[in-house]
Amino acid sequence: MSALAIHAGERAKARLLDEGLHEDLFDALIGASGGPKWFVLYGMDRFLFGEFFRNRQRPLQTLGSSAGAWRMCCLATADPVAAIDRLAELYSHESYSERPTAAEVSRQAREMLAKVLGPEGAQEIIDHPLINTHIITDRARHLHGDSGKAKQAVELATAAALNIFSRKTLSWFFERTVFTRTVEESPWRSLSDIRTHSVPLTATNLFDAMIASGSIPFVLEGVSDIEEAKPGLYWDGGISDYHFDLPFNELNGLVLYPHFQSSVVPGWFDKKLPWRRASAKHYSNVVIICPSEEFVAALPGGKLSDRSDFNRLQYDDRVAVFTSVLERSKLLADELRDIIENGLGDRAIQPIGNLR
Repeated sequence: MSALAIHAGERAKARLLDEGLHEDLFDALIGASGGPKWFVLYGMDRFLFGEFFRNRQRPLQTLGSSAGAWRMCCLATADPVAAIDRLAELYSHESYSERPTAAEVSRQAREMLAKVLGPEGAQEIIDHPLINTHIITDRARHLHGDSGKAKQAVELATAAALNIFSRKTLSWFFERTVFTRTVEESPWRSLSDIRTHSVPLTATNLFDAMIASGSIPFVLEGVSDIEEAKPGLYWDGGISDYHFDLPFNELNGLVLYPHFQSSVVPGWFDKKLPWRRASAKHYSNVVIICPSEEFVAALPGGKLSDRSDFNRLQYDDRVAVFTSVLERSKLLADELRDIIENGLGDRAIQPIGNLR
């Protein structure tokens, strides 16, 4: 059984077949939302952060939302493998009360990320000479920190309903906010698919941006009035960019996308809309490396870990499942390392699923 699957757009496939898989192919690395689904990528993250990009000599753009943003921030610390190890250990062992409030989950998320970054992590990310970190959050245009849950629920329900007809209607409710230390040089500074604003990422607002990027409405509290950004309530970047539908094709090099599945869903509200697909043009230069269907089927429960596991499994059982997935994820790294060292061989490069 092959543990790893490679999917690529047309331009990316041609370069892979011509040059093989090597780090100089890539101008960007991206990480999707998905909560505990990222556990299956842990082994690859350790390899990519600690070996593949270790001797990088030119700038690398990283972009992430929610858990993907947390992973990309780990990459830009002084010891990225230690940081991703801490994230995996702490996240997989999170424990809540029987009926946790959003305040409780938010408080624990803050404590967890503080331990992941350590006292110097934020400054290390800002000062990194090569890695340009981008964190996606979504500012609620009509909500503030004192907006009640009822108002928030109505706003979200209305946004979800109108999104059925067009993703552009998200701009009536949210403003995609991209935090980056290189605003003027950012390849994503002029996005026009929905309302977008870029904000300088600093050592003093990075932590709030990270928390906001993973603040799922009603699961966590939104983050109010982040430094350098417009006043308002900031929520999960996956609302606008769950798996992304951005013009990656405008980059000169390729985009590496370690993903937990072979298909992409543009935004959070699009998960149950089979007709809502990302642009094949945008993904022409993207390489997705993900677990094969056979590998996922052999995981505990025959599926990826996800947020439902926090509700359906008792703590000890949940930790055992998460730990097993984290350990098995290293098989993906072993296979990826072999491909890089020995070539693709007769491995098929498959198209990226669910594109238009």
